[in-house]
Amino acid sequence: AARADAALTALLGPGHHVLLTADAGAESRYRRWLAVHRGAVRAVVGTRAAAFAPVRDLGLLALWDDGDQNHREERAPQPHAREVLLLRAVAAGAGLLLGGHSRTAEAAQLVTGGWAGELAAPRATVRERAPAVRTVEERDDARDPAARSARLPSHAWEAVRNALTEGPVLVQVPRRGYVPRLACDRCRHPAGCAHCPGPLQSPGGDAPPRCAWCGRDTEVWHCPECGGSRLRAGVVGARRTAEELGRAFPAVPVRTSGRDHILDTVPDRPAVVVATPGAEPRVEDGPGYAAALLLDGWALLGRPDLRAGEEALRRWLNAAALVRPAPAGGSVVVVLAEPTARPVQALVRWDPAGHAERELGERAELGLPPVTRLAAVTGPPEAVTRLLRATELPSSAQLLGATELEPPPVRGRPPRRGAEPPPGEVWQRALVRSHPADGDALATALRAARAARLAHGDPAVARVRVDPVDIG
Repeated sequence: AARADAALTALLGPGHHVLLTADAGAESRYRRWLAVHRGAVRAVVGTRAAAFAPVRDLGLLALWDDGDQNHREERAPQPHAREVLLLRAVAAGAGLLLGGHSRTAEAAQLVTGGWAGELAAPRATVRERAPAVRTVEERDDARDPAARSARLPSHAWEAVRNALTEGPVLVQVPRRGYVPRLACDRCRHPAGCAHCPGPLQSPGGDAPPRCAWCGRDTEVWHCPECGGSRLRAGVVGARRTAEELGRAFPAVPVRTSGRDHILDTVPDRPAVVVATPGAEPRVEDGPGYAAALLLDGWALLGRPDLRAGEEALRRWLNAAALVRPAPAGGSVVVVLAEPTARPVQALVRWDPAGHAERELGERAELGLPPVTRLAAVTGPPEAVTRLLRATELPSSAQLLGATELEPPPVRGRPPRRGAEPPPGEVWQRALVRSHPADGDALATALRAARAARLAHGDPAVARVRVDPVDIG
C-alpha cells in the first residue's frame, strides 16, 4: 500500500488520492473517507477495508495478490476483498483488474468461464525476465561441514556462497521465531510427549527435548509410526535460521525481516536476508537479489489444507520475483522441496496459470470450491446437530460430516476467531455444499436457522462460515 501510495503521488501529484490503512488512526481515516465520499479525491489506495470506499463514478477496481489471506476479513460476515470488488464492478459497470505473480483457482474460474480476460506476458518475455529455478531435495548429501551446520544441501550451499559475491541473498522460511518443533528424522512424524499429547521442542544447547505443554524432559524417544529414535527440527523459525546462516557465513551480515520487525528495503551489497512470507524486503537501488533460497518446502506442501499447493506456489513466486533476471548475472532460486511436486514444477516453468487451471479442473471433478458453494458449521456437537436440523437446506445441498476438530496445537495460545475450539472443549465441523446457483438460498437458510436458535436462547449456537478459506 505504501509503494502504491508513493507511485500515485508521483503520477497524479499530491492531494488527488488518499491512503486508507489501519496505521493512519481513526481520526485521519475518517477525514480521508469523507474526502472520498464528497468526491474531493478520485482514487483510493488501501488494504482490504478500502474495498468499501465510497468512490464516486467508479471506473476501475484493482486488487493485488488476491490469494493473500489478509484480503479475507476474520470478523463476521468474513467478506473477501476480491468478492466485494467483483460485486462492485458488476453494480457500477466498472473494470476489474486482478494482478499478482501467482493465480488462484477463483481467478482461473473467472478466466475459463469467460467473465475475465487474461493479461499475461509472452513466454519469451517470461524466460528473459524470470530467474533460473533449481530444485534440491533436503535429503541430498551435504558434504560440506558448514552446509550441514546451516541445514543446507551442498548444492544450495554452493548457490548461496557464489551469489554472495554478487549481492544480497534472500532466504525465505515458513515461520518466524526460534524454538523448533521436533519430528522423526526418518518419517517426519511429529514427536509427542510420552506423558501428555503435547509436542516436543528443542530448548537449545545439549538439553534433552522438552514437552511444550507439561514441560517434562524426554531422554529416550521412539517414533510410534516407524520406530525411529532420531529427532530433527520440524520447521525452524527465522531467528534460528539466521543464527545458523550466520555461523555458516561468518564474514557476511545477516538481517531478519518478520512480523515484529519488517524491513522495507535492504542495500544492494552482499548480505543474507532471512524473511518470512510476505515480509521480504526489496533491494534498494539495485536489480534485485543475487539468489533466493526457499527453505522447508515440504512443510508448506504437507499442510492438511485444500489450498496448500496453491499457497506454497504463491509464496515462492512472490519471493522469486524479487530476484534478478537470469540474464542479468546468472541469478538462481533454489527451492528445497520434492522436485516432482506439481507446485515445484510450476515454479520451475514459471507457469502459475497452468497450475491454477489444473487445480480448478481437479476441484470441479471433486465438487470443491470455487466450483461449488460451501458452508462450514462449527461448534459443540449438540449445537451443530441442532442448527442443521433447524435449517431448510436447498434441494442441491449435500451434507459432509460432521468431523471432530483437533484442539489448538499449543497450550496457552488463544484459538483463532471462530476456527478452533477453546482449550478443553471438543468441537465438530460439518460441511454443506450446494450448486453455485443455490448459494444465496444456502446462506439465507443457515442465517435464518442461526437467528432462530439465538432467539430461543440456545446456550450454544454453532458458528457458520460461507466459503471458508481453510477447509482442511
